[in-house]
Amino acid sequence: MKLVVTEFVSLDGVMEAPGGEPGYPHTGWVVPTMSGHEAQQFKLDEVLAAEAHLLGRVTFESFAGAWPLSEGPMADKINAMPKYVVSTTLTDLGWHNCHLIDRDVPEQIAALKARDGGDLLVVGSRTLVHSLMAHNLVDEFRLMIAPVVLGSGRRLFPDAPDVLGLRLVDSTVCDEGTVVLTYTT
Repeated sequence: MKLVVTEFVSLDGVMEAPGGEPGYPHTGWVVPTMSGHEAQQFKLDEVLAAEAHLLGRVTFESFAGAWPLSEGPMADKINAMPKYVVSTTLTDLGWHNCHLIDRDVPEQIAALKARDGGDLLVVGSRTLVHSLMAHNLVDEFRLMIAPVVLGSGRRLFPDAPDVLGLRLVDSTVCDEGTVVLTYTT
């Protein structure tokens, strides 16, 4: 499997609370900035083509609170597909086809990547993404960059002593000004 980090990101690199998660002053910023047909179609196509999701605890809890109650092709796929959840605090995942990763995280994720199959998508999950990057487990970044500057918030890429070189392999400009950039590591 190819491990793909796919994120909503502002022009200034913020990924925090795009969908309305509480506690952030600009929460829900993705809705007014990425509501066009092309951006929505990109996300739908990405999910339908994926094999599984890999989620950190916070993103998992958000997904588990929303997707089981949703309908449509994307909800059907997300609810049915395997979901691997990285957490040392959760014990009962309570959602169909979820698997807990609570120890030896880099080794277990490397074993998942070694399997045959489609993409293993990582959505949100900032802490997990930072760990995956530190262990060189990310194969691809798909960044949906919104035409907005938030000015504050948690960022996708952490401060780090080393340079992370990426190679642009695709770019798309969506109808509402969102730019989708795909990079390989």
